[in-house]
Amino acid sequence: MGQERWEDHAGELEPAGIVVGVDGSDQSICALVWAAREAQRRRTPLHIVTAYTIPIFAASSMDAGYTTFDDEVVREGAQKVLDAAVERVSSYGIEVVPRLETGDASAVLLELSEEAELMVVGSRGRGGFVGRLLGSVSSALPAHAKCPTVVIPLRTAGRLQDCGVAAPPGSTDPRDVEQVVLVGVDGSEQGRAASLAAAEEARRMGLPLHILCALAPLSGSLAWVPAPMDVEALHADINASLRAGRAWLKSHFPDVEMTVELVDGVPSEVLIQRSGAVELMVLGTRGRGGFAGMLLGSTSQNVLHHARGPVLIVPDRHDPRLEDRATFGSMMDE
Repeated sequence: MGQERWEDHAGELEPAGIVVGVDGSDQSICALVWAAREAQRRRTPLHIVTAYTIPIFAASSMDAGYTTFDDEVVREGAQKVLDAAVERVSSYGIEVVPRLETGDASAVLLELSEEAELMVVGSRGRGGFVGRLLGSVSSALPAHAKCPTVVIPLRTAGRLQDCGVAAPPGSTDPRDVEQVVLVGVDGSEQGRAASLAAAEEARRMGLPLHILCALAPLSGSLAWVPAPMDVEALHADINASLRAGRAWLKSHFPDVEMTVELVDGVPSEVLIQRSGAVELMVLGTRGRGGFAGMLLGSTSQNVLHHARGPVLIVPDRHDPRLEDRATFGSMMDE
């Protein structure tokens, strides 16, 4: 696939912009509307992608005429989904690039992520003729994408009032959503990279940034911890690290208002609960609990599966701004 996907008919490279995957499901409609708003904010093109595959029984049929007919039917159905998506965002005043692709949806979106500045998908989708664009994709894509990925759960419908999708039970009332970007950190390099991306989003959205660290209980699974451990001293050390981290971020984003918070609780549970009450949540692909080869840590996975609001997953990649973090002191031991 590569670069040719991003070239127009004149052979010139198109702006990558934002890529959103759609399949006609309510979740993908929410993702589409969120992506259109973000493209509007960034003043960047929106690439709307629908991917489809031919059923195995048809592709392996000896009847070439039947196979051709089946291909046309599936393609026409996918084209209708794509056309409806383009029409839905026609009033946003943004450049829209529709893309009808054949092949596995995960593979299509992963290749597009090499050029995109942001990928957006719904948390789940339908398994009909359009293909499995979402669902498993919303788990695979954040773990392997080359660019940040936003996963939009159906519960976001209530705050996207122009998407035309009914908010399911348990959705957060839009009036209860705090206008803030929240980033979950744990002292890992991935958490620091996520905080940089979160600060960029906060500045772009004109919102404050809230830096949250959740400390899991020191009992049960941590029975090896020495009995006389001073929990208050531990909290003081972590708070000092959080304040130093905020000072470091401020040096790169002086115009962004920032607050820090340390809470007790299982990180995934704390983040899931907070996800519905903030404008955007930002996480790294994996943190302290992830193995070096684990692309998406258990905390990020749990949050994505149960989130009540938009979650941005930042890929594990080098950022030169990370190099001066140590000069601000008080870092958790790696």
